[in-house]
Amino acid sequence: MQSFEDNWGSENLKKVLKKNGVAVMPTDTIYGIVGHALAPETVSRIYDLKKRAPEKPCIILIGNITELEKFSIHLPLEQKKMLLRYWSFNANQDFQPGPTSIILDCLEEKLSYLHRGTKTLAFRLPAQDSLKALLLEVGPLIAPSANPEGLLPAEDIKEAKKYFGNSVDYYMDMGRLAGKPSKLIKLQKDGTVDILRD
Repeated sequence: MQSFEDNWGSENLKKVLKKNGVAVMPTDTIYGIVGHALAPETVSRIYDLKKRAPEKPCIILIGNITELEKFSIHLPLEQKKMLLRYWSFNANQDFQPGPTSIILDCLEEKLSYLHRGTKTLAFRLPAQDSLKALLLEVGPLIAPSANPEGLLPAEDIKEAKKYFGNSVDYYMDMGRLAGKPSKLIKLQKDGTVDILRD
């Protein structure tokens, strides 16, 4: 069986995402229904497919901390230090938090299609190098779980296809994936953290 590492390098997957298509693929946690975060029509399509409540923002996967600038987010030093604590993936550090999505303030009006009026966005930097490489090549992706609102997340592609059928442009099958959603925290300007989901 191929590893995730091979599949995140899939040329077909990249092609679909670069053309602002929608794919179901494994993220660093569970299967997600993903598309380019900076393409409003793609984001809107994912909301429609998921029947997602319009006021709920989605988590955005990024390939590098500098990608936050694309969302007009410039971090004070205290926030940056705390972000790096969660996202440095240094095996030698005593703090090993696992996949963590971090909510940051985003006041940019033109990004209201993403923050849905909450004036905040949640980002996650995955640990896997090949997933980060994909994200740096195709751009940041919104990546909510692969299920319509109120139903259980798809644990394999068969379940995802039952949910979405032909309305998704590409399915990446990596077998059964029964993970759990990421930890979710809100990072305040002074670097303090509120844990919203552990």
